Amino acid sequence: MDDVDRIVEQWGRERPELQTDAMAVFGRIYRLSRIMGDRQEKVYGALGINRGEFDVLATLRRAGEPFQLSPKALTASSMLTTGGMTGRLDRLEKAGLVTRAPDPADRRGLVITLTRRGRDLVDQAVVAGLDAQREVLDHLPEARRRQLSALLRELLAAAEG
Repeated sequence: MDDVDRIVEQWGRERPELQTDAMAVFGRIYRLSRIMGDRQEKVYGALGINRGEFDVLATLRRAGEPFQLSPKALTASSMLTTGGMTGRLDRLEKAGLVTRAPDPADRRGLVITLTRRGRDLVDQAVVAGLDAQREVLDHLPEARRRQLSALLRELLAAAEG
């Protein structure tokens, strides 16, 4: 029995007419997300960045050569406001992890480029982050991990649709 079971049990005692299946599932998803988010933050913090900064660096890295995107494309990929993205880019540029330059295709625009130092850091961070996730996920056999991934994909599609 875990904390979620206890909460569901308490609701069952106090309000037996409630259907608490969703509470049991999403309570665990929420707790797992919070715990893993904290672990990721700790891993990235040891490398001198936070999760939001990692997201920007990782988005640029995944873009492939030449590892550059417009601020608009970065903002869209992270669901941040433009002001929030500007703050992240300011910190990353100051740390020498990205550069800003005029967009040769649009003289009013900018291009954000991952520096070599930024690329090295995000490559290190993604491995460290995956290691932290694997520490937890390895408690499930591979077949159950695939099953869990498929079930979560279904739930996510239902929530987004």
